[in-house]
Amino acid sequence: MKKLTSILLAVSLAFSFCIFASAEDNELKFSTDGKFTVLQISDPQDDHYPAYDLVNFLKLAIEETDPDLIVFTGDIVEDSRIGDLGIDGQSFREGVEVDGDYYQTVMNVTKACEAVFAEAESKGIPFAVCQGNNDHNSGVTNEDWLKIYDSYENSLTVDESSDADGRIDFNLEIKGSDGKTAFNIWMMDTKSGSVTDEQLEWYKSESASLKAENGGNPVPSILFEHVPTSDPGFLFEECKMTDEGARLVDGKILRLNKEVANGYNASAFAIPEDTSAQFKAWKECGDVLGAYFGHWHTEGFTGTYDGIELGMTYGCEFAKTGPYGIRVFTVYEDDITNFDNVIYTYEGSVRTGDARFELQTDEPYAVYDSEIEAFFAGIKNVFNVLALQVKSWFA
Repeated sequence: MKKLTSILLAVSLAFSFCIFASAEDNELKFSTDGKFTVLQISDPQDDHYPAYDLVNFLKLAIEETDPDLIVFTGDIVEDSRIGDLGIDGQSFREGVEVDGDYYQTVMNVTKACEAVFAEAESKGIPFAVCQGNNDHNSGVTNEDWLKIYDSYENSLTVDESSDADGRIDFNLEIKGSDGKTAFNIWMMDTKSGSVTDEQLEWYKSESASLKAENGGNPVPSILFEHVPTSDPGFLFEECKMTDEGARLVDGKILRLNKEVANGYNASAFAIPEDTSAQFKAWKECGDVLGAYFGHWHTEGFTGTYDGIELGMTYGCEFAKTGPYGIRVFTVYEDDITNFDNVIYTYEGSVRTGDARFELQTDEPYAVYDSEIEAFFAGIKNVFNVLALQVKSWFA
């Protein structure tokens, strides 16, 4: 039955898109001005009735950043959940999964993907996808996900690893003006948790191959995946509940440590006792300059720990409350390890006619001139911590 379904899917996709292309047809390279721009979009997490603001979000993001590559860090679709009201053409109907009907589920996923990838495809912009937990939970096999991705002329999503789980892992090499690989992007499939030992071995092997081809020097790289490692926890510090930026996590009060990080966090990461196995692998290989994640939706911060930049990027599922946002990288061929990395937030809405992107700015924690001012600010912070905690229960 699965084989028949796959055949029907392939035929349906052929009629839907007509054009099939290999990832090798889209070579990534620095432009003549020596720049390469990557747009990260995470967690659209919608269905075959896309939110009006999601469609607008994607359109504006691409128009305003003019990227050379778009990276989608997972949860392209919502598998199955009761939710939205007034955000799309089908209130209270959310999720692509149809119990007992695999073919219809695949068709719903295919339709949902059209809304997410249409703008990139129409403008001829290469894009690549990391699988997210909701993509896996939709029940669609990775084999059929790859057929959907392959139906887009500008998709670079392929499976280059050979782990037993069949996860979709690959890397994208960006060529310099001399035609050689100057920069690299890792795309890892975390499924619903973290990468496996097999995936790590694949990464180490491929990293070593790139290093050998680069005269024994690691190729400067950044890495994307959906579910974050525990390592962003190193960007937090313990504090008092009355302190600005305080968040409650696992019975501890933490806040973003602005000596090493900046941005906004609605929640907090627990401070781990040790770095993750992935982080250790990145340090061992010496190529990963930064790792960037999605999954948490309302987190938009960046910081550096032990020489590696770590970033959480906002989602854009409009069935959930914001913030919503994007992350934009500008890599320079003549100074390749010092890339720019900024976050923009989506403000306003299609309904109110004022939808736009604004650069996220970061301010240091406030310093108060008097004890009275500090006292009332502390009371306000306590209420903010409690409100965010209650909000997280209903997220």
